Amino acid sequence: MDKIAIFKMMLEKDKENYEAWFLLAEEYRQRDSLADALFAYAKALEKNDPKMREMVIRGLRALTEGGNKQETAEGQADVHGLEPEQAVSLEDITQGSCEDIGAVILPSAEMQLSREDEGLNKDKEESKKAKIRVLEGGKKHNVVSIGDYLPERVTFADVGGLHELKKTIEMKIIKPFQSPGLFSKFQKKSGGGILLYGPPGCGKTFIAQAMAGEVGANFFPVHISEILNPYFGVSEKNLHHIFETARASRPAVLFFDEIDTLGYSRLKSGSDLMRSLVDTLLTEMQSINMNTDKLLVIGATNMPWDVDPALKRPGRFDKMIFVPPPDKEARKRIFQLKLGKRPVAGLVDLEVLAEKTVHYSGADIENIVELAAERVIDSIMETGVERGITMADLLEVIAETKPSTLEWISIVKNYVKYANQSGLYNEVADYIRKYL
Repeated sequence: MDKIAIFKMMLEKDKENYEAWFLLAEEYRQRDSLADALFAYAKALEKNDPKMREMVIRGLRALTEGGNKQETAEGQADVHGLEPEQAVSLEDITQGSCEDIGAVILPSAEMQLSREDEGLNKDKEESKKAKIRVLEGGKKHNVVSIGDYLPERVTFADVGGLHELKKTIEMKIIKPFQSPGLFSKFQKKSGGGILLYGPPGCGKTFIAQAMAGEVGANFFPVHISEILNPYFGVSEKNLHHIFETARASRPAVLFFDEIDTLGYSRLKSGSDLMRSLVDTLLTEMQSINMNTDKLLVIGATNMPWDVDPALKRPGRFDKMIFVPPPDKEARKRIFQLKLGKRPVAGLVDLEVLAEKTVHYSGADIENIVELAAERVIDSIMETGVERGITMADLLEVIAETKPSTLEWISIVKNYVKYANQSGLYNEVADYIRKYL
């Protein structure tokens, strides 16, 4: 999503989010949109904060260095529609000769925007005189609605089964968000870092989204493609901007899927580029530890042993939560959802299906339904007789498949046995003793 659109969404939710106004101004400045940048800088100054004032001055100084430094006050007056005696150059502002920055740049920006609107209206009038019919496009207005971009809210009510996992998450994560008074009394802040790990296809992303829904926080999923860049230093800058956006829209949940790719162990990595990216992530996580209130960072991985050890220490991803394969109740729910919109013939016993798919992940169950549907389609094409998915089709596919989680469990057994001195994999060890 475009950064400007994201900042506008944040400001639609809270017009007094001065940090978002400043970030919006910076983005406009980088795109050489002078009037919009000046207007956003002026709104950021309403915070009356010395630090914010210094940041705005630095931004305005960057504007002068970008080509406006030699512009005269009379030239500024001509561009922004002011009288020469009213004009103040950008150089005067950045050097501190103007006492009230906002009083200067806000009227200038508003005048420039007003003149742009007048130009659009003039073009409309000319088109009417020429008797040209202007067809209105599909976009009715320029207001960005946050509801158009926010995903549907997911809560634990949408997650079938996994009651022990929900209880663990509720005590470690959700309660501090919902009862900040009690936890602050014991110097416990809501937020911080949490690492979800487990076999692939078991719903770690869905669990993270449900966590955000339970605490009523903004959910920011981060993909590795949004961070990595072939140019030196750009990946680190992208990562910093992501954290800044999340901090400016708290309460927020920042979710990194496949965190082992971004935070790969520096002891195993031979890439200097990835090493600097891990260092940046460590710095950002440490700064979050200093300001954890209402900001939660969640990482998900199938290979926690490949995550850099410094990320797993207290103060960063200090809580590790094992997401096991779905239990019996969850498997029944998954079968019900996946079969719900497909034609089904006869009685399908969800209880039997759940009993025969022990250790199957959610992705494995979805694959079973897909394969059964393919069998039915092949049958219809051969015989010409339409029918739905039957219990027999599903049982035949189950008999021919194996759960994909067994391979992961066989690997993690070695780490439980030989590399669990710190107790990181105790939850996995309990699961293996109970079900295997």
